[in-house]
Amino acid sequence: MEDILTVALDAMGGDHAPDVMIRGAVKAMEKKPNINILLVGREELLRQECAKYTYDKKRMEIIPASQEISCDEAPVAAIRHKKDSSIAVALELVKNKRADAFVSAGSTGAVLVGAQLIVGRMRGVRRPPLGAFIPTTKGTSLLVDNGANVDARPEHLLQFARLGSVYYENAMGVKNPRVALVNIGVEEEKGNALVKATYPLLRDCPDIRFIGSIEAREIPHGGADVIVCEGFTGNVILKLYEGVGGALISEIKAGMMSSLRSKMGALLVKPALKETVKRFDASEYGGAPLLGLNGLVVKTHGSSTEKEVCNCLIQCLTFKEQKIHEQFEKLYQ
Repeated sequence: MEDILTVALDAMGGDHAPDVMIRGAVKAMEKKPNINILLVGREELLRQECAKYTYDKKRMEIIPASQEISCDEAPVAAIRHKKDSSIAVALELVKNKRADAFVSAGSTGAVLVGAQLIVGRMRGVRRPPLGAFIPTTKGTSLLVDNGANVDARPEHLLQFARLGSVYYENAMGVKNPRVALVNIGVEEEKGNALVKATYPLLRDCPDIRFIGSIEAREIPHGGADVIVCEGFTGNVILKLYEGVGGALISEIKAGMMSSLRSKMGALLVKPALKETVKRFDASEYGGAPLLGLNGLVVKTHGSSTEKEVCNCLIQCLTFKEQKIHEQFEKLYQ
């Protein structure tokens, strides 16, 4: 019998909550019979929304939370003063082992602060990073950190590399993944003070397969499996990646509809193009887990669609099935 995964879902987080969150949860339960959901949020509203859908009532439970945290609130103050917010209540479920994981499209700051204050860091982990899978011409790469730590020290980036390497190896099934450090050139002497100080730490670390520096233009070509940087740089890379991808797809579609000839050509290339676009669609890869906590916390976009929410929930199942948390613990035994 398959292990059951129970996910606490922040039903009030995101631009399209709670509708999209509930639809994503129902979709995930349809795809994976061993996923159960704890919907956390305003009870009466959630009951009204859930009544619109058909699903196994035994597999989705509503957990009341009377408060919400908005994106413009100070994260630390919000977590401390809004104990009955959907984020805080859901994180308590993970802390108390009632839920195996937590997924939210809500305030990034509140999720990051709450995760560390409530769920807590694993022993030995100083700065848990966010790790996001991004599409490349060779498959997928892991960008770590992509927003949790906008300021970091060399020893933090070393931890990001070790955690990211373990996550990629177990999630993607790639032995000894290639690890690279984001830089403005490939030469060891290039970069700012942080990069120059981090390079020898990664080079001399026996736990990872460090291949040197990587320039941003090589990331989409799959130049490395695990891409290491501090959260400010990582967030810029991730958002530029998504923006350029969206712009290119829009321009291609517009070009194909510009004349009768292009429309006829579009019909011929549509199947191949559809598959390529799907491969480069960020929503296919789930959210960004915060690596190195005592439980699994996954952050997804505030603008997430039901497909992204569904994929986040399934991503949590992969995390559990591959025993990635246990692999993290081995790093600091």
